[in-house]
Parts: sequence; C-alpha cells; structure tokens
Amino acid sequence: MEPWPIMAWGLMLSAIAGWIKTVQSRDFTEKDIIFLHPSTTPYPGGFKCFTCEDVPDNYACNRWAPDQYCSRESRYCYTLHKMSWDGNTVAVTKRCVALDDCLSTGCTDIDHEGNKVCTSCCEGSICNLPLPRNETDAIFSTTSPINKSLQPKQSHTLLSVCIVSLVLHSINFETQP
Repeated sequence: MEPWPIMAWGLMLSAIAGWIKTVQSRDFTEKDIIFLHPSTTPYPGGFKCFTCEDVPDNYACNRWAPDQYCSRESRYCYTLHKMSWDGNTVAVTKRCVALDDCLSTGCTDIDHEGNKVCTSCCEGSICNLPLPRNETDAIFSTTSPINKSLQPKQSHTLLSVCIVSLVLHSINFETQP
C-alpha cells in the first residue's frame, strides 16, 4: 500500500479532531466579555447584567440574550440554574434585581420532576457569567456592605470600650501590691 492514503487519513482525522474540539469550547473568557461589552454607562454607577428567561443553557444566555443596563432600583445580578438529577442544565434565567430577590440564594433538593434549582446573586457589571451548580457556587456576593448601620460607628464604640477596659485593667494591675 502506498504511504499517501495513510497520510491523507491522518490529516483528515486530525482536522476532524480539531473541529470537534472547537465546537465543544463554548464558555466565555473575561477577554470575550470586555470585547463584547463596552464600559459606557447611562448613569453614574450604572451596570449591566446578563439577562435571559428560561433559555436552554448558559452559552445561549451569555452569547445571544441581551445584556441590559439595570434600572437604578436594581443593584444586583441574579442567576437561576435549573438542572436535571444528573447535573445537566435544563434552564437558565438571569436578570437585574433588588436586594429582596437575593436574600434566599442557595440550592433546593431534587423536586418531584427530578430537578434541582440553584440561585446566586452578585454585585458588579456582568458578574453573573458563571452558573451556580452547588451550595458552594450558589451564594450572594457583594462588594459593599449590605447593612450600612453596621459600619464604622459601632466599631469605633467597640474600640473605645476595649481601650478604656485595657487602661482600667493596667491601672488596677499597678495598684496591687
């Protein structure tokens, strides 16, 4: 047998293998996001979230659904990931939401239809790129404190109490024989 048919088969198989590999890589990188999404905002502090409703997978949502600037009332990006019992994606929903919609993130047990639902929220422009798949991913991540009343005023009070206590303790220690 001549060597050229074997070489032709080898080249054809390597081309097919490369094509299959290209078809399967469907996740976005941060570079893709920066390229696809300009950074100008309609108002100061404006941000975008990926938005879609009951699409079949994450790729369809992130690539084809509109990523919209959120209204001023919204502050977070929300993701709902519905999976079959074996972990395959059934549906994906993403949108802009207010704080109340983010207070119950996490995963449900498998329901009577054999589906598990995980939800997550994040703060920041197009931060809802990945899907939550388990309790580790299904979280509420923020870049700023949620409750402003727990900020510096109370920590200054606690620091003052600690300093006064330390001073009184050292005075008491010095006066003992």
